[in-house]
Amino acid sequence: MPRTTESPAVRVRQCRMAANLPERRTQNQRLDPDELLARMRREEARAQRGRLKIFFGAAPGVGKSYAMLEAARKLRTENVDIVVGYVELHGRADTEKLLEGLEVLPPQQLEHRGVVLTEFDVDAALRRHPRVVCVDELAHSNHAGARHPKRWMDVEELLGAGIDVYTTVNVQHIESLNDVVAQITGVQVRETVPDRVFDAADEVELVDLPPDELIQRLREGKVYATEKTGQALTSFFRKGNLIALRELALRTTADRVDAALRAYREDHAIAETWAAGERVLVCIGPDPLSERLVRAARRLATALHAGWIAVYVETPALARMPRAARDRVLANLKLAETLGAETANLSGESVANELIAYARRRNVSKIIIGKPSRSRWRDRLRPSLVDEIARLSGVIDVYVISGEKNEDAPQPQRAPRRTSPWSAYARSAAVVAVITLICELLYTHIELTNLVMLYLLGTVYVAARIGRGPSALAAVLSVCLFDFLFVPPIYSFAVSDAQYLITFGVMLATGFVISHFAARGKRQATVARARERRTNELYALSRELAKARNVDDLGRIVIKHILADIDGEAAVLLPDADGHLLDPSHFCTRGAVVANAARYPVPGNDLGIAQWAYDHRQKAGRNTDTLANGDALYLPLNALKRCIGVVGLRPKDPARLDVPEQMQLIESFVSQAAVAMERVQLAETAQAADVEIESEKMRNALLSSISHDFRTPLASIVGAASTLLDESGQPIEAPQRKALLRTVLDEANRLHRLVGNLLDLTRLTSGKLSLKRQWVPLEEILGAVLHRLHEAQGGREIKVDLPADLPLLHVDEVMIEQLLFNLLDNAQKYTPGGSSIEVSAGTARDEIVVSVRDHGPGLPAGEETLVFEKFHRGRDEAAQSGFGLGLTIAKAIVEAHGGDIRARNYSADRGGGAEFTFTLPLISEPQG
Repeated sequence: MPRTTESPAVRVRQCRMAANLPERRTQNQRLDPDELLARMRREEARAQRGRLKIFFGAAPGVGKSYAMLEAARKLRTENVDIVVGYVELHGRADTEKLLEGLEVLPPQQLEHRGVVLTEFDVDAALRRHPRVVCVDELAHSNHAGARHPKRWMDVEELLGAGIDVYTTVNVQHIESLNDVVAQITGVQVRETVPDRVFDAADEVELVDLPPDELIQRLREGKVYATEKTGQALTSFFRKGNLIALRELALRTTADRVDAALRAYREDHAIAETWAAGERVLVCIGPDPLSERLVRAARRLATALHAGWIAVYVETPALARMPRAARDRVLANLKLAETLGAETANLSGESVANELIAYARRRNVSKIIIGKPSRSRWRDRLRPSLVDEIARLSGVIDVYVISGEKNEDAPQPQRAPRRTSPWSAYARSAAVVAVITLICELLYTHIELTNLVMLYLLGTVYVAARIGRGPSALAAVLSVCLFDFLFVPPIYSFAVSDAQYLITFGVMLATGFVISHFAARGKRQATVARARERRTNELYALSRELAKARNVDDLGRIVIKHILADIDGEAAVLLPDADGHLLDPSHFCTRGAVVANAARYPVPGNDLGIAQWAYDHRQKAGRNTDTLANGDALYLPLNALKRCIGVVGLRPKDPARLDVPEQMQLIESFVSQAAVAMERVQLAETAQAADVEIESEKMRNALLSSISHDFRTPLASIVGAASTLLDESGQPIEAPQRKALLRTVLDEANRLHRLVGNLLDLTRLTSGKLSLKRQWVPLEEILGAVLHRLHEAQGGREIKVDLPADLPLLHVDEVMIEQLLFNLLDNAQKYTPGGSSIEVSAGTARDEIVVSVRDHGPGLPAGEETLVFEKFHRGRDEAAQSGFGLGLTIAKAIVEAHGGDIRARNYSADRGGGAEFTFTLPLISEPQG
């Protein structure tokens, strides 16, 4: 998959050239600048990212890995820098033979419960940074210890680093097809790849094999080990399963090819339909014939094995149609959805233009429309929809369906002609009257043509500010008043010069055109404002959802936005551990938060409808085809992997739910809320898993420390005690007996200190520690510590430097003594015999500073903060004993007193070693 490196300017020029192919475009077709900019950004991002090629198959054993390695060998012969990152051979000799001559990265070795496992080493691939990496089995789940839990995440990191990737995946691993495959095969596949990863692939190559050949390969042991063949043939590899999976893989590949074809046509501004595959579009409207058209389109699409789309185009005239006609449109759209169609609502001035433009965008090959029922003389005055579509369709086939005459069927009613109130017409007449008065004042000073301009200005004002009908009235009144008052003979509608008739005609036509375009601009502005409002609402919702950190807040947010758009009642129902929906106890109606909102939804039937919506992940209730007897609408909160809950909605005006744009907005609210809720739940699950992992690590570390550090003193105690109790040997002399007893005592004290450290840590980290503060001098505490350490100094000198005017400390004396003991004990462990340990103290601002410095090897680089972590044993860990809790306890004691502790190293020229410094806040000493 070689790529060439090009500058952004070159890519921009290529993008512009692709968008201006002369043989594919007409003068009236212009590329949207925003679309061009977005395309340029996509190309720029694509150029910086590696390319992904997926070898796609219907089942294991079809030869995906073989095909991938063959492609790798071909690139190798072309001197492309390609390496094999990881390949699952499954004992297949022919596949292993293809690795000869290819560079193979060593796998990552991971140890899990005493077993060494191998995984793809993404770090090695990044360090090697070849042009192409082959990584088998994209859906594989990595073992614990790998950087990412999923292999497709490893691939994403490689692509982000600019490395091309060859990989393999089966159809059963695609996330959106997981449930379909489980229904076909009865096997639930746990390892899946998100659809976005598959869709983002630059190339997908289908590796196909007939079911009989695949079954033969399985019997020959070329897919699985021989002992697994019998079980596979009776379960997943049944011939019927393989046929269904093969069809599913072919359809998935065909859908991807179709999407690639649409993208290519958009990138190259190709408006003509390419009949590479069949797609049927049916145009429905408010007339009773539309139901027949929907069923005819379904039959034609089934016969052609093609997808089909039901489209309704709403024009300004149809927007004012009565409620009954609008209900028929919605019913026909629902019927089309029930029969398996994709539905779309379009809006525009011309049904034919919008329909043909949409058909070309979707690469539609056939359009089905109804035969017009209006009289022939109206067709002569204005072309029918059939004529317009047939004229604009080009290479698209147009099917005209006629229906039987049904007198009982409701006929669409005409839209009322008057769209503005009578007051608007009165205001229009007033504007014309004002213009007439102005013309009377200027009549003797300017030419008549300039008076015409003033009347046209008034018409423009009325059209822009009042409406289309009043502007037409203004045009007629302007012509009449201009003729009556200013054209000779005055005060008569007679015209002395026939040329004025042309003036009147142009003036009237101009007024009508102006009113038409002004009204059209107002309608488009209204539509734009509505779209802007919906966009702002979605943006506001997404912004609030991003800030929320728990499901309760997310539920309140989505309910608030739904009720702000539709007045009524709403609730979020969440399931219990058994998947049963409960009455909303946290979310309630009208945006308020109360406990046990039992009023809505009504227990019983409505709650059963909500449960059905949750179980089937489909909307139910009012205005749906499922359990429509309910008085509320229930929308499932469908996330990627499961249903989070159900949103119940009961508007005051149920007709609001009939508006397609309104329902689309509500469903967008619900979809965004579902994704946000899943994100929060996954975050909580991940946090709980992190806590569990951390607890497991701590438990393992504690058990490891206990097993090691308790065993050593216990062995010494048992050995010394056994020797003292042994009466069969020579009598033990007094010095030897004393030494054995000293060993028992020392090791017992050591055990006592270990257990004490554990208990101290438990008390300090439980949050229940209460300090027993008292006023004590630091030198007194330090003296007690030195007395405890006297016998363990091992010839090390402890130098103490305390100023005479050091103030008293208001601290827990026992805790501070333990703090200093731990620091000095730690210094003794790492200080060579005969060297010194220095203890110093002083004051700085409002705190006392105490330092303990040794002259040992110092702290490992980067561990200045890690030494205070639990069970961390730093310098020469193998030579040290203990749990590694001494410094952790010291830090906890300091922080309990409101202080701070830190560690640092000294350079060799300053004597080397490590220094631990802690601060304690100074409190004014009591008076008297």
